[in-house]
Amino acid sequence: MTDWRSRIEAVVDRKLPDAETLSRPGQVGDARIDGGAPSEEEWAVAGELRLAAVLVPVVQHDSGPSILLTRRADHLDKHSGQVAFPGGKVEKRDASPVETALREAEEEIGLTSDFVEVAGFLDTYQTGTGFLMLPVVSFVQPGFTLTPDENEVADIFEVPLHQALNAENYERHRVMWKGKQRTYYSMQYEGYNIWGATAGVLMHMSRRVTS
Repeated sequence: MTDWRSRIEAVVDRKLPDAETLSRPGQVGDARIDGGAPSEEEWAVAGELRLAAVLVPVVQHDSGPSILLTRRADHLDKHSGQVAFPGGKVEKRDASPVETALREAEEEIGLTSDFVEVAGFLDTYQTGTGFLMLPVVSFVQPGFTLTPDENEVADIFEVPLHQALNAENYERHRVMWKGKQRTYYSMQYEGYNIWGATAGVLMHMSRRVTS
């Protein structure tokens, strides 16, 4: 039986990225889903990126761990209907990106911090929509009751961790977007289309855990 917790603890970064790292282009991102050096275009917009933090919740079920995800409400102006991690933009009131991720998880789905144990961080992820996203990987103990904010969240669901971190479950796509070729990953799970930054973060996590 795979000891997922030990694997994850061994590969996440325990230390919060410093201010210099958070002022640079993402270590990975929509334009570099497989890594590599940032382009001149990414450097040009690095100072304009809005910092966001997302919670990557690994739920510790006795039957096996899972990743908890949301589907955004269909009426939202941006990213409507898309699958996402709980999270959002870092606000001035937040003491750190960790506080942002925990606050947003409670506001969006009712997951309170007393069920959450922060494990560490994945590489910063630069989205094509102007965000520098910091994934905060956490272990979540069962027993919580979730209450989605209907203004933001349409659905809450879980994907078995062994499926979410299996690279063979992902399909690679190439599209033209705003006059440039973009590449992204997607995974289908029980009618949910997990794609874009969410799939990119999961693929990056998969590479760390399975390498």
